[in-house]
Amino acid sequence: MKFPGSLLRLARDCWPARMRVGGRERLRAMLGGGLGILFTGLAARALLGSGQGAWIVAPLGASAVLVFAVPASPLAQPWSVIGGNTLSALVGAVCAMLIPDPAWAGAVAVGGAIATMFALRCLHPPGGAAALLCALGHVPLGFALFPVGVDCLLLVAAGIVYNGLSGRRYPQGQAAPASAGSAARFSTADLDAALAHYNQVLDISRDDLEELLHHAEAAAYQRSFGALACADIMSREPVAVEYGTPLDQAWALLEKQHIKALPVIDRARRVIGILTLADFTRHAGAGSAAQIGERLQALVRPSGRSHSDKPEVAGQIMSTEVHTASLHQRVSELVPLYARAGHHHLPVIDEERRLVGMMTERDLVRALSGRIGSSGPG
Repeated sequence: MKFPGSLLRLARDCWPARMRVGGRERLRAMLGGGLGILFTGLAARALLGSGQGAWIVAPLGASAVLVFAVPASPLAQPWSVIGGNTLSALVGAVCAMLIPDPAWAGAVAVGGAIATMFALRCLHPPGGAAALLCALGHVPLGFALFPVGVDCLLLVAAGIVYNGLSGRRYPQGQAAPASAGSAARFSTADLDAALAHYNQVLDISRDDLEELLHHAEAAAYQRSFGALACADIMSREPVAVEYGTPLDQAWALLEKQHIKALPVIDRARRVIGILTLADFTRHAGAGSAAQIGERLQALVRPSGRSHSDKPEVAGQIMSTEVHTASLHQRVSELVPLYARAGHHHLPVIDEERRLVGMMTERDLVRALSGRIGSSGPG
């Protein structure tokens, strides 16, 4: 009784998914493929001169689909096109010489071509067709160089020019390693580990995949927070200190208000820094819990001297590199700073950089909870 259901699932799985590609991109790919093959064919025929023989091979049509329709694919990159087709053609020609039976020659040629392309990092689906063509056609070894190799060089050259002129990056190149200070939620090593676990060939470059994941994450934030702006959810009238506020007063404010950060402002209420618990502990120095407590007390205790070797005011230990948010900035744009960079507090400023509010993780959670509650069952 399960057999019909299995057939339906199989049919559903085999049905092609909708292609989310606009008409302009389809036209770009169509023109590129046609022009690329035209250029390759005319140039290869001119190189052949008046001699008789093949000047273009059929697998190049499949290569053109990759180069012009999916130029970001790892399978479409120059070395994949040139090495995949040329080396596979060479494998096919060798198999034709060594194996009399065409069926066996073709099978070994395709399998050997796949192994060769994997080993030399030039996996290219049309390479299988090139190997089979040469194995069944009993071509000479030189056929792998001309027309196959020369055709591939010409097609890649056309692809570089056309994709560049039509606004597509080709070749893609390798992704630059992420810097140590990158604020990504997932690191380069995390993505590499996921790809290793998946252990299958993906028809998308690694850097494009990473960019796609970040775009998806940004879309999720946008869906969650919609058009909410900082002014809608921020804490107004935040507690702040000035550059010359004594450390003991700043510390007392942190304890009294049960907060972890104080914006540091000038007389016009423009933000010039931020003072956090981490700034206090950093200047107190490392040690055991008891030692840190004693050093914190010594740090915040006024020395009573006009000239002191230790910091006395907030401006001397504050962090000057402070991230801020604008009053009308969308909350969805700020979530990555909290989620990736580990920020807990963001001062909110107006057009003149004056402090008007504070955005905290608690504000974000409260806003998200409100949106979830309002969208749930009434």
